[in-house]
Amino acid sequence: MRKAVLALADGTIFEGQSFGAHGETTGEVVFNTAMTGYQEVLTDPSYNGQLVTMTYSHQGNYGINEEDIESARPWVEGFIVKENCLYPSNWRSTEVLLAYLNWHGVVGISGIDTRALTRIIRSKGAMMAVISTVDFDPVRLVKKARETKGLVGVDLVQEVTTPRPYAWNEGLWTADAGYRRKEKPSEGRVFKVVAYDFGIKRNILRNLMEAGCQVRVVPANTPAKTALEMEPDGIFLSNGPGDPDAVTYAIESVKELIGKKPIFGICLGHQILSLALGAKTFKMKFGHRGANQPVQDLTTHKVEITSQNHGFAVDMDSIKDVAEVTHINLNDRTVEGLRHRELPIFSVQYHPEASPGPHDSQYLFKRFTEMMGKSLG
Repeated sequence: MRKAVLALADGTIFEGQSFGAHGETTGEVVFNTAMTGYQEVLTDPSYNGQLVTMTYSHQGNYGINEEDIESARPWVEGFIVKENCLYPSNWRSTEVLLAYLNWHGVVGISGIDTRALTRIIRSKGAMMAVISTVDFDPVRLVKKARETKGLVGVDLVQEVTTPRPYAWNEGLWTADAGYRRKEKPSEGRVFKVVAYDFGIKRNILRNLMEAGCQVRVVPANTPAKTALEMEPDGIFLSNGPGDPDAVTYAIESVKELIGKKPIFGICLGHQILSLALGAKTFKMKFGHRGANQPVQDLTTHKVEITSQNHGFAVDMDSIKDVAEVTHINLNDRTVEGLRHRELPIFSVQYHPEASPGPHDSQYLFKRFTEMMGKSLG
């Protein structure tokens, strides 16, 4: 096995084995606590700019399959695992994780103590780091990590958004006769939705279609006027990577859409909507990434276990005057959802589409169609 080194900006060095492509990569090192779902994590555009550490020790044990891909390719800058499985066991598997990373040029490292790394991140916060299979000098690598620009103020959305509009026509996977996709919305009323792609996951689009939406996906910089000319019944704001404050063009578009159409936002879309309403966001110490985050619905007091991936959050005090906080994270009391006091607008910080994760919050897609139905009369 080829040697690999992980160097953190705080001077910490981990030595392990190369896991994926040969080369060197930089990014913000973060951790994900999910026990499964590495394929969805790799292909989630929200991880653009980041080196992802999986805290669960064994990765690759069920291989790679078509159904669990969330975008056209992996977006992580690098992948960090304790142990890589070379012999997966899964009837859907078509190749091993190592080959998948190598094919897509993802540099990774295995054989290190990922839980020790996680403790460093929890203590000192997410920081810039370097993974290298070509340079093993600790002084040079730490210097590279310290000189790498962080995520604050950087627009990463332009790297992941679609270059042109397109129609989505795939529903949820069904288990009958193997795995197949539904090719039309559920029976009943169909709503036209314009979905802003800030780094959208495929399972979000599948759930929108399943809920009865005819979806048109548009680039992140689409002007509000262009979106409204498509005569949608509602606007969807997707997940995505990085600092929401840097996506100024999207914030301006959403400002113009408020009050014109019902709006539903997820993750980065939730943050952009909050900024458009006049709230503020902040960089979290190490963020929320995993499939086991407890969230409470303040309107019903119901607790849901959610899938999350974000390093920025909406400031609680700044949103109270412009919208109602509807959900909070029970680990740190940060904002997890909001709704406008008068207009048909709501958003959540977590991922109701899961992939990976629990399906506790899947009902929110139906809530969106119900809101559009009431708006249309």
